[in-house]
Amino acid sequence: MRNFLILLLFAALLPAACSPRRAAEPVDDGRPLLAVSIEPVRYFAEALAGDRFRVVSLVPKGASPETYDPTPRQLAELSHSVAYLRVGYIGFEQTWMDRLADNAPHLRFFDLSEGVDLIYDEDHAAAHSPGAAGVEPHIWSSAPNALRMADNLTNALIALDPGGDSLYRHRCDSLGRVIQRVDSLCRALLSAPGADRAFMIYHPALSYFARDYGLRQIPIEAGGKEPSPAGLKTLVDEARRQQVRVVFVQPEFDRRHAELIAGQTGARVESVNPLAYDWPAEMLHVAEVLSGKGK
Repeated sequence: MRNFLILLLFAALLPAACSPRRAAEPVDDGRPLLAVSIEPVRYFAEALAGDRFRVVSLVPKGASPETYDPTPRQLAELSHSVAYLRVGYIGFEQTWMDRLADNAPHLRFFDLSEGVDLIYDEDHAAAHSPGAAGVEPHIWSSAPNALRMADNLTNALIALDPGGDSLYRHRCDSLGRVIQRVDSLCRALLSAPGADRAFMIYHPALSYFARDYGLRQIPIEAGGKEPSPAGLKTLVDEARRQQVRVVFVQPEFDRRHAELIAGQTGARVESVNPLAYDWPAEMLHVAEVLSGKGK
């Protein structure tokens, strides 16, 4: 089912002009360099920029964007970038933006969270994003937010390269159709009879996804801290009350607590990666798992 939906999505909507590259480290070929924080944003940026820019993300696979520190090589590469496209509120950015600006005074910064309907979460911000005014930072895990981010990215590219105005707007329309189709498929899956209305997840990276589709997200991690024994009991009780059948765990976090809760409640542990490059496939994967079709 998952493969069918992904093939349907891309066969119908993803023209060659909007096909991002998949290489983890693009080769330096003389194109202007754009820096982003995380892989999903690289997906959006490459879909829009095409062959006019080279895009690199600083937070590597398996690392947490809340706490990651860039390497000296990345800082050197960043000094050659023309712009930094920031998500807005993730911990890595809150910690490093001033230092990145000092390291590369010429760098232009663009905030992709502008215009996004934000969720405010004091506990998360206090633990991970000091100075973030209590904003839940995982804004990309949402189709409506992704549309806004695509618009912001398009405006940034036009500001950097006015000659590509019409091309970037055309690509934004194409990417928007992909995002809208993902949203439509997710809504169909999650409105089906028997689809889950609540889920548990180690780190609360799907807050906006849950808001979009009327779901309840129950995080195992609280304020950036692992649960205590008493906290685990509370989570087990809550999972039973909410009839949780799926416990998501991300690759950068330990699975032990998720497996313990699943064992106590009869839920199953499922891997999810909100930081994956392939944003459409990952959003569909989450919806399919919760619909029962992703088993």
